[in-house]
Amino acid sequence: MNPLRLSLAIGDYDRIRPIADGTVRIDGVDPVMSILDPEEIFFRAFKYADFDICELSLSSYTVKTAKGESPYIAVPVFPSRAFRHTSVYIRTDRGITKPEDLRGCRVGLPEYQLTANVWVRVILEEYGVRPADITWVRGGYEHPGREEKIALQLPADVRLESLPPGATISSALADGTIDAVIGPRAPSCFERGAPNVGRLWSDPVAAASEWYGKHRIFPIMHVLGIRKDIAESHRYLPGALVKAFEEAKSVALAKLTNTAATKVTLPFVEERLQHARSLMGDDFWSYGLEPNRHGLDVFLEAHHAQGLSSRRLRPEELFHPASLEAFRL
Repeated sequence: MNPLRLSLAIGDYDRIRPIADGTVRIDGVDPVMSILDPEEIFFRAFKYADFDICELSLSSYTVKTAKGESPYIAVPVFPSRAFRHTSVYIRTDRGITKPEDLRGCRVGLPEYQLTANVWVRVILEEYGVRPADITWVRGGYEHPGREEKIALQLPADVRLESLPPGATISSALADGTIDAVIGPRAPSCFERGAPNVGRLWSDPVAAASEWYGKHRIFPIMHVLGIRKDIAESHRYLPGALVKAFEEAKSVALAKLTNTAATKVTLPFVEERLQHARSLMGDDFWSYGLEPNRHGLDVFLEAHHAQGLSSRRLRPEELFHPASLEAFRL
């Protein structure tokens, strides 16, 4: 039999490159790879279901799944994870030195429902800062006019405004129109060292390490989705994807561990890897439902409480049943 020719859209990550370059094969599939930025993948996936298999925003996918409107069904492969203490940028001239100081502030974001922003609001709630305590201001990081890709019905006490025409998140933070920004990317004004722009947590690695020690969660950002019609027609596919992506991740970690000639253009790779393993264990980037049940449950509870999902989902509802079991010898 000829393998299935299926489109696969995903970001450029070391943990998927063995699939992109053919080192690891997906059983029964000849993938047509598109290596794209996540924003483009999500826009095309949730607007038009452009891809057969693709990376999906966990938050956007949860919104759609709760409504019964998702064209995709996920498998417990997590292409992107990140601690989000790196994701809060502030005006340093506004007296904002701790999370509690964000009460009453105007905080910019590219989209309210982004997964990174759900996790930041989880963190802020621990300091007593609720979504209703902030005026949220939506806009594009560098291009004006960005809108939510998915229609939302937020709680009545959440204030969400849009930037004026022509304004961007980066320009608004730089000129002081807003007091802070949360989001998965750094605004360009921060990257170029604009005056009075900095991070809320000056040492986000230390803050995130402390948070992990308390909660034992490495936040999931993205899942891997299959179009439902394809998963239904080819029932072996969910399990085959989990198997292949697990193998690809193992190949990537083996290369990362080989520091005789480092594969990453960054000093202290070995030391950072040792730190991650001492803090989080050897399987610090785990796939599968059970190792991630706690983190997913916390996310789904917060997602519903923040008014983003119309009902409180259980972790099992996110994934194709065939992707949750594997044979054992």
